Amino acid sequence: MSTHSGDAFNNDSIIRNIDSCSSVAELEDIDFSRLPRPRNLNIERQGSYDEKSLTEAQLGFSPHPPSRAENFFRALEHFDGIFSPSKRSEFTTPRSPFGQGPHPMIAEAWDSLRRTLVHFRGKPVGTIAAQDNSDEKLNYDQVFVRDFVPSALAFLINREPEIVRNFLLKTLRLQSWEKKIDRFQLGEGVMPASFKVLHDPVRNTETLIADFGESAIGRVAPIDSGFWWIILLRAYTKSTGDTSLSELPECQKGMRLILSLCLSEGFDTFPTLLCADGCSMIDRRMGVYGYPIEIQALFFMALRCALLLLNHDAEGKEFVERIVKRLHALSYHMRNYFWLDLKKLNDIYRYKTEEYSHTAVNKFNVMPDSLPEWVFDFMPVSGGYFLGNVGPSNMDFRWFCLGNCIAILSSLATPEQATKIMDLIESRWNELVGEMPLKVCYPAIEGHEWRIVTGCDPKNTRWSYHNGGSWPVLLWLLTAACIKTGRPQIARRAIELAEQRLSKDGWPEYYDGKLGRFIGKQARKYQTWSIAGYLVAKMMLEDPSHLGMISLEEDKQLKPVLKRSASF
Repeated sequence: MSTHSGDAFNNDSIIRNIDSCSSVAELEDIDFSRLPRPRNLNIERQGSYDEKSLTEAQLGFSPHPPSRAENFFRALEHFDGIFSPSKRSEFTTPRSPFGQGPHPMIAEAWDSLRRTLVHFRGKPVGTIAAQDNSDEKLNYDQVFVRDFVPSALAFLINREPEIVRNFLLKTLRLQSWEKKIDRFQLGEGVMPASFKVLHDPVRNTETLIADFGESAIGRVAPIDSGFWWIILLRAYTKSTGDTSLSELPECQKGMRLILSLCLSEGFDTFPTLLCADGCSMIDRRMGVYGYPIEIQALFFMALRCALLLLNHDAEGKEFVERIVKRLHALSYHMRNYFWLDLKKLNDIYRYKTEEYSHTAVNKFNVMPDSLPEWVFDFMPVSGGYFLGNVGPSNMDFRWFCLGNCIAILSSLATPEQATKIMDLIESRWNELVGEMPLKVCYPAIEGHEWRIVTGCDPKNTRWSYHNGGSWPVLLWLLTAACIKTGRPQIARRAIELAEQRLSKDGWPEYYDGKLGRFIGKQARKYQTWSIAGYLVAKMMLEDPSHLGMISLEEDKQLKPVLKRSASF
């Protein structure tokens, strides 16, 4: 950022203006480019922002010794600049589109990313989904909440937080809009799936247009948008050390509205969230209705982030108590009923059915005959993963990358489970990575099952798009998970694979085929999150301290005491 010392309109006056602001609208009018660096929280050497357990959040101390993961990060802190907002990556470029780094793709990636910037009234507020002009734009010219996350992380790592702050404020204002689909009004806390800026050259005006699901395929509201917004707010706070944004009354209210939607009481007997198909990254019918792992992992992470961000005033404390109770129940449920390894697979294979009592082992009455044949060969001796979905008489045994990576980053997965997930990826490299990282899910569904599950969706044919397609954007999630588990060599191998083709192929949205050998049949070129995902992966691998903005350490208070008779 530039500063202007000695100017009559100096930094102190700007800061006084910010302190006097009482609303998001007033804050948006401040010229942040003239501010000094945000004030830093003096928290890094005393234990990072994400290391506080529920006990620490409530009592102010931790009674537990550090975990192996905590010791790993504390060892890293001996290096100069660790977790420092002032340290810039060698791969980044502060204001120039031309990057500095060992690989020529870096410069191209930064140049392409900057060309996707969307401005509203002179300020950058996001990045469009893709720059591909070879086809009908559809909604690829919009700013998607989930798509912007890797772009936001890239800019945060590069010490350019202004665009992230602007994005968070704009989407927060859109949340307050009235949201209707036909004659039905959506919940007040729903965040938009996307928005675009409309320019009126005649009137010389700009207007924001938001989509809350009314224009989406299937007309499904995005459950994940609110979770990503909270996670990104915490990433911004962690990266900059600036708490002024999250402490705004509007931001506090926005978080509470999102939490009110997902913590509301109803007819649920599980702590997981019941979802419709198409409510997340997999935004088409793919048989993920029910309790999909992606939403549950994001839900868990958003709850933990909110616990760190909420003010401890009267309203905040009420939500903190509700979050703590839900986290305990959710972590127990997910770690026991969604987890699958070789032993659990054998247990399910031997299940009895129609059990009726509190001592039932087969709690969801899953039929052993429903076990797919492929899973027996797919499961390695030392590996494991979180199932795609678990509900009454239903288990989706497919592997979903995003949900499992978020489970690691949020510490929904225990250290032992996280290690087994990485073991699985190494053992099943050809299946999950192949020639282009990374399978969004595995395996593909086909034949009669494809017709029933997808409704004969021509875009989700076998080994294409969401149905076993390979998505380069997942590189950043894999890399972050690898760093957290102490397995950076896995990420390095995947990145080197991507570098062989990704730029030459024009940064496609996804690849098709069992090995990810072919550019997706309907894939857009110059897909922004493919570009940003690569940049974030490279920068995190170069400087692992950046992981802190998107990772949460294990909370010992959430570790359940298991009894074999009550196990799944």
